[in-house]
Amino acid sequence: MSLDNAVCERLESGGTALGARTHSMSPILIEEYGRLGYDFVWVDLEHAGASPYDATALDPLVRAAEAADVELLVRVPHADPPLVHKVLSAGVTSLLVPQIDDAAEVRRAVRAARFEYDGEPGNRGFGGGRPAAWGADAERFTERADETVLVGAMIETAAAVENLEEILAVPDLGFAFVGPTDLSISMGYPQETDHPEVTAAIDRVEEACLDAGVPLGAPRHGVDDAENALEDGYRILRVGDEIGAVRDVLGARLDALR
Repeated sequence: MSLDNAVCERLESGGTALGARTHSMSPILIEEYGRLGYDFVWVDLEHAGASPYDATALDPLVRAAEAADVELLVRVPHADPPLVHKVLSAGVTSLLVPQIDDAAEVRRAVRAARFEYDGEPGNRGFGGGRPAAWGADAERFTERADETVLVGAMIETAAAVENLEEILAVPDLGFAFVGPTDLSISMGYPQETDHPEVTAAIDRVEEACLDAGVPLGAPRHGVDDAENALEDGYRILRVGDEIGAVRDVLGARLDALR
């Protein structure tokens, strides 16, 4: 199994990473996203899919991603270290932690993903699973794993915006990802992502990430919106999913034929 992480490499080199979400969690779709040239496939275990503690459910997704040379970006439900360990041991190297409120939660997640962290031992244990070739590649794995793991934090609560500078200062935070809808809910304006207070909060996140040098991500499901985000300094974008593609393409085709 490769110990490289293309998304991590892109971000560290100052580039951008583009991905698509899979609602169906289909290995076939993951392969197709990779064939199309996407950098990552967004797998949401916060709101959907199998239990994230069931590593066997991730096995076919990890194999498909490796076959198609595309990264899985797995959104876990929370920063619980045993959960982080379980997902990493399945072969995932890019994690996104939602509903972050403060720096302590971020540090807990990042430390759980590393053997060494901030000059001290991390909180990741050696499981000897698939990423280490079931123990056959143990030495190389433990030497390189910390170089390839990528942990991001979702900025989608009012508390996270309030604690933004401390969150962005957490060592080895890989990126921040804005969740506009949940942020609007947290701020008391459900679904009003264009409310002035919500947009002001997002502007603050954008500015703080640029100042801190932390790559910033967001969902952008239209070409114009995505291009504008890239011009504004966003570095990691989720640009759609198969449900939206089916609705737009096959829905329009059916309307035309009828």
